[in-house]
Amino acid sequence: MFKVFAIVLATLCAVHANAQPLNLGSAQLPQADGGSTTVFYPTRASESAITKGPFQLSWASDAQPEKGNGRLVVISHGSGGSPWVHVDLARTLVARGFVVAIPQHSGDNYLDPSSPGPDSWAKRPLEVSRAIDQVGEDPRLSPILSLDAVGIFGGSAGGHTALTLAGGEWSPARFRDHCMRHIEEDFPSCVGFTTRLRGDWLDGFKVWLAKRIIALRFSGDTVQRHVDPRVKASVAMVPFAADFDPRSLAEPRVPLGLVVAAKDVNQNPAFHAEAVRQACEPRCQLVMHLAEAGHGAMLSPLPPLEKGSIAEHLLGDPPAFDRADALPRLNGRIAEFFEKALLGP
Repeated sequence: MFKVFAIVLATLCAVHANAQPLNLGSAQLPQADGGSTTVFYPTRASESAITKGPFQLSWASDAQPEKGNGRLVVISHGSGGSPWVHVDLARTLVARGFVVAIPQHSGDNYLDPSSPGPDSWAKRPLEVSRAIDQVGEDPRLSPILSLDAVGIFGGSAGGHTALTLAGGEWSPARFRDHCMRHIEEDFPSCVGFTTRLRGDWLDGFKVWLAKRIIALRFSGDTVQRHVDPRVKASVAMVPFAADFDPRSLAEPRVPLGLVVAAKDVNQNPAFHAEAVRQACEPRCQLVMHLAEAGHGAMLSPLPPLEKGSIAEHLLGDPPAFDRADALPRLNGRIAEFFEKALLGP
């Protein structure tokens, strides 16, 4: 009788242990170019408080991974971005059993912002493929993953990466042509964080100078594309997308989800997210339409923004945006999209 009781007790303890929520583990995988790929994964190890720049975060560093659902999602950060602004989404995905990898995009990250724009966009999809290789070669992670169906999420410049991996084709010349036609309506997309139009006498000079520089730098008409057969689902949030040939996104090669922030002043939705939506519907899915959100909704946690700065103007939340309510729901919907696309019925 005692032996039977012991077996039953052991079984109940095992079931209880397996029912415990998994924590967030994290590791750094060195890249060949000197950067690193940040990986988040399920673990049973205890988390500790972590400080990264202005962020107060929590995870278990270099902990033993626990098998989840066996799928990988790669996050492509925005221009000048870091992994830390995507920790909330990573945590949601890990809670659903995913492993999350965030490669550092060379020349366009928070440590080295030297070559943003089309120069970076051409390299980013290949860097995603290399990150998938990295994870697959890691002895801690490879046993818990199947890499035949990988997801890609990206916001802003990362959204450009996600659209490319969904089958989108673009060229620097299309970027140039968009800016020649629409620079006043889409100035931040064409110029970045260097300056902004303020409705004063300097605006005309800023537009003239920006057009001159863009015409000189971006004349290549070679079509850019990159296909990785392991990528089987893509979500693009507030993407830079005006340089894509709409025909290339009319029938995405993988399930494609879009997140639109209606009050985005950094990437005017009419030329970017909504233009993609118009091109690909009904072959793509609107994951969420954030009626009161701006461009910074792709960042969670949001970094501190200096009052009155260009960064605050372009990334700060509009007054009516309820971040605490909207972003957990958004992260849940993104996770559900990848569950459906990568795990099947």
